[in-house]
Amino acid sequence: MEESRSLPEGRAVRTAPAPGPAHRRPSAVPRAAARPLPWLALTGAAFALLQLILVVPGTGLGWDETVYASQVARDVPAAFFSAPRARGITYLIAPAAALTSSATALRITLALLSGAGLWAALRVWRRLLPTRVLALGGALFATLWITLYYGPQVMPNLWSAYGALAATGCFLRAVQDRTDRRALVGLPLAVAATALMRPPDAGWLVLVPAVAALAVPRRRPALVLLLAGGLLLGAADWIVEAYLRYGGLLVRLRRAAEIQGGIGWNLAVDDQIRSLDGRGLCRPCDVPWTHPVTAVWWFVLPLLTAGGVLAAVRARRPATALLPTAVAVATAVPYLFLIDYAAPRFLLPAYALLSLPVADGLWRLAAPAGRLRPRATALLAAALAAHLAVQFAVLTGNTARNRHMRQDFTAAATALHALGVRPPCVLTGDHAVQLAYYAGCASRQTAGPDAGATPRQLRATAAHQPVAVLVPPSAARPVLARGWRPAALSGTGSFRGYRAYLSPAPEAGAASAPTTR
Repeated sequence: MEESRSLPEGRAVRTAPAPGPAHRRPSAVPRAAARPLPWLALTGAAFALLQLILVVPGTGLGWDETVYASQVARDVPAAFFSAPRARGITYLIAPAAALTSSATALRITLALLSGAGLWAALRVWRRLLPTRVLALGGALFATLWITLYYGPQVMPNLWSAYGALAATGCFLRAVQDRTDRRALVGLPLAVAATALMRPPDAGWLVLVPAVAALAVPRRRPALVLLLAGGLLLGAADWIVEAYLRYGGLLVRLRRAAEIQGGIGWNLAVDDQIRSLDGRGLCRPCDVPWTHPVTAVWWFVLPLLTAGGVLAAVRARRPATALLPTAVAVATAVPYLFLIDYAAPRFLLPAYALLSLPVADGLWRLAAPAGRLRPRATALLAAALAAHLAVQFAVLTGNTARNRHMRQDFTAAATALHALGVRPPCVLTGDHAVQLAYYAGCASRQTAGPDAGATPRQLRATAAHQPVAVLVPPSAARPVLARGWRPAALSGTGSFRGYRAYLSPAPEAGAASAPTTR
């Protein structure tokens, strides 16, 4: 029987009796099952998994990677560390490198760390953008061939991108809420992480937020101090090393500019476009543009970004699109207009920042009122599928070339060992820096940006340990190797026709010369 109770207006409302055994509702869905899926964590996990499947197996360390890895590797002497480089990535891999110099082990470590890094950088934005937009933006960024290829590499650019993305998010949160302690702590730490990896990137990163902090209606000069403090904290190692090894900060900056071909007005936009077909380094970038389809997304990117800005304006949160877009442009300026060569990885911070407004615009296009529009969604899905097909095709080509490279260097290292060039040993000449890592030798160049020894010093070293000079097919015997025995390095692959000039056997009982790290 139903009961009723009177209301002040004289109306009655019927209420159901307390449920007995026959009236009880089915048990509610467990609270854990009702929670939304952790989309950001899934995005990071998927990114790591793709690397482990598509990139990690069989790939080896490239030239730059061997320089970074050798600084902390357990059983490989440190290669010459030139002025433009920073040691942030070496600190990141140090725990793994202390255990093994295996390229596969380092790849797996970085793949897992980069997946966690993507999740952490996106999570900073949870108070600023819907999770669906963040997950889509993370997926767009993570499926670029550049991101996937460099995710497990011993290179600093992706980590610089994470720092830029996190710093921009922390800055926006700090502007909107003065009591957001996590943002206030995260801002200088994110800038410091970027500076530790790539000091110049951090310098360009802080420009736009610093101006914005002084231009907003309620000025926030304290945020400028946090930005500057983070920059100095992260770059402190690089600055101290400049005084210890180069004679001062300005001297190191000048030397870094010389190695990079000079810093000044150089339109490198077309170089970046050419490099999108899978070139890790386009220097000099005088190659023909043979695969225009690989750059379609690059030309569409400004339009998609503009759509994202418009979507953010309509949602009454314009800063969430305008600031990352402005910071992305700032971080891209030196690589588009101030150097005369290109590498796709240089623009990873810009791509990470632009992924969020692009994702915002695409989501608004597919679901303007929160509900998917079938036609627009189908069209976007088809366009994204074509985009992914191009990205994975370029990635497949790059990883295949890398695997062949690893086979060639491993075979050359084996050939050197068979010729008696075994650790402790020294290599110099063409490809010596990279091959030395595979052979377990030290590398010492007598010319170029990695010059760290004189011919006289190398000949003196030859009295204590094996020294080999690597010479390409068309080159003559170097003066350093006068009287040394030539030997073919390999009959196939990258070292076909190469010769190794081998120093005379060290004197019996001679002590090995120490190698400096």
